[in-house]
Amino acid sequence: MSFLENIFVQLEQVRDTPILQEFRDSQLTTVTGRELLGYVETARAFLKRQGIKRGERCALLAHNSIRWVAMDLAIMAEGLIVVPLYARQAPAEVVAMMKDCSPALICCGDATLRDGIVNDWRDAPTRQLFDDIFASRNIGAAANTIQLETTELAESDAVSIIYTSGTSGEPKGVVLTAGNITHMLGCTSGRLDILMENKGGHDRVFHYLPFCFAASWIVLLTCLLRRSLLTLNTDLGKLAQDMRAAAPDYFLNVPALLERMRKGVDEHLWQTGGPAQAIYGRAKAAWIRLQERQPHPGDGFWLWLAHALVFPTIRKKMIGSNLKALICGSAPLNVETQCYFMMLGIPVLQGYGLTETTGICTLDDPRHVEPGRVGPTIEGIEMKLGENDEIIVRGPNIFPGYWNRPQETAKVLRDGWFHTGDQGEVNAEGNWRIIGRIKNLIILGSGHNVAPEPIEDKLLQHIPRAQQVVLVGNGRGYLSAIVTGRVTREQVQSALDALNAQMPHYKQVRAFHIHAEPFSIENGMLTANGKLKRDVIARHLQAEIEKLYSQKQAVG
Repeated sequence: MSFLENIFVQLEQVRDTPILQEFRDSQLTTVTGRELLGYVETARAFLKRQGIKRGERCALLAHNSIRWVAMDLAIMAEGLIVVPLYARQAPAEVVAMMKDCSPALICCGDATLRDGIVNDWRDAPTRQLFDDIFASRNIGAAANTIQLETTELAESDAVSIIYTSGTSGEPKGVVLTAGNITHMLGCTSGRLDILMENKGGHDRVFHYLPFCFAASWIVLLTCLLRRSLLTLNTDLGKLAQDMRAAAPDYFLNVPALLERMRKGVDEHLWQTGGPAQAIYGRAKAAWIRLQERQPHPGDGFWLWLAHALVFPTIRKKMIGSNLKALICGSAPLNVETQCYFMMLGIPVLQGYGLTETTGICTLDDPRHVEPGRVGPTIEGIEMKLGENDEIIVRGPNIFPGYWNRPQETAKVLRDGWFHTGDQGEVNAEGNWRIIGRIKNLIILGSGHNVAPEPIEDKLLQHIPRAQQVVLVGNGRGYLSAIVTGRVTREQVQSALDALNAQMPHYKQVRAFHIHAEPFSIENGMLTANGKLKRDVIARHLQAEIEKLYSQKQAVG
């Protein structure tokens, strides 16, 4: 039985149970397993009328919704290849991806998205709105006639093409197969069984990350397979209130959100003041000393008092009372932030993977979490270190290749191993740590190699209101930093002084530039999933960077 058939069977078994819901315009819409199957059947009927042949591509350009889920399942059930695209991405970039994969049909969530395509691609193939696709939906009539059969899927059959974020160069289409997905869903469900203590209950899951990203999509499919109640946020401006209303057992995050949550609590308590802030401040200091194994007399009292009077209120206001864990991926989470949530009594489980590895390679075991590490490898795959400590992987989760790019495929798939481009290390317990991207290494004029990410993370934690920190210095005599956000030179200087005192000479940051406007997806400095486009940033700020070195200024 394919993963898709299994999902349909699970939905049929919970036909009268809520399985999926979305907050939209302050209203909560919920569908049962039967109703979701009704949506899927309507979408399948529409696709059949289009006469699209098996193996052809169908682009899916829409924000997260119940209808997105139904459309995704329907496309795969008809033997087509779904190409999920990021609805917030610039139309020209989306069009470039679609031209690359040549879809037979483009399904759009709304007219704005459809019109954006037309402006950049006059000869685009058929474009259909969700409103038209689901116009004939009749759940009552379909309830007893739903066809659970799907087009037969072999393990090697492609089911999706997901485009990489393109931190350098143009995005590439990662082909994922039915075998990739089947293996991954077994692994993720197994880890969640441990978290939920094998109770086999109706997990409550909250979700806000776009389904067009591999790990996010895997979460969706895992929830359907586990018959969980998945609640979708459709307005990031209402993320906090939707999160509390969903009262989830767990949900997937990116580090940026957890960093904002942490800073938000600090700022709120600082502004509020009073006994709560005093207890919180002393407990935080005690917790840090405990992690550094340098406890002071009385630390235990302040932690006990905070757990009794302050931390429960923070947890409830922040996330709700049911949370068992936060799950975090897409980029390494700062260890201080992970420890912060642990202090509040909220475990943070980290995962590591790429689109080419079906989203996941490692995932924390809920029973043995090591802060700063991303857990052991998932079942059935191998990971080891290659040249320059590059992480290389093989197993049933590895993609077969990039769409229509055999040369690019050959560069990363060699002798059965996928070369990730990430540097890492693994300890005796088998828990991995990600150091950074090999291609991001800064090679100074002295020949020293510096991974920028760890230094950037440390600076970001110690510069109030800084949004991003980007190190530069390739081929130069020393490192410099670009800092974005509403920060002062004094704040940056103070953070650099503290950092440089702990660093060898070649890792010291000796100059900086403050760029008030944060880097974003909209201004072209971040990828669709929020990663720095370092080459673009360097070109955009070339004059400012040159000035840092022409002045030969040094700090610290």
